Order: sequence, then C-alpha cells, then structure tokens
Amino acid sequence: MMYPYMTLADETEIVHSHLIEENGKRKVIVNFERPVENGFDSARCELPDYTWTQRDGYSDEEIAMFEELLHSNAHLLYKYAENGGIQIA
Repeated sequence: MMYPYMTLADETEIVHSHLIEENGKRKVIVNFERPVENGFDSARCELPDYTWTQRDGYSDEEIAMFEELLHSNAHLLYKYAENGGIQIA
C-alpha cells in the first residue's frame, strides 16, 4: 500500500509505503513521480539506508534535493508509514 505524502511545485508527487519489516529491519519505500510529455520521471528510495533503487528522468541535483528532504522528513515518514498514512481530520 502506498500513501500520499506531498506534492512539490514542479508537480512531483511523493508517496510512501506502509512500514515494512524485513530481516529484522524496519524500512519505508518512498516514490517520487512527475508527469512529463511522454509519461513520468520517477525515482524510488528505501529508508533507512537511503538506497536509490530506481531513477529515471531526475537530475543529480534533484536527487540530491530529494535526499536532503528525506533526511529531514524520515521520522515523519516512519510515523505515517506505521499509522497508515497521514491522518487528516
């Protein structure tokens, strides 16, 4: 299951997975996706290792910005992943 997190000014949608327990490790998968003329730019990062498992269309500078965003938001992403997404009343 993927949950919406935020939309950036360039229309990049950021979504995250539920909390995944794998080999005694708790991880969250974060996807970035932006519409372009012939489809989508996309990237995927796995926390807590910050491993980029997919990357198509985003520049090195954009990936660096995403990684900075992930470092400052990881605690929230884990909290929301554990609780089934952001709960908006």
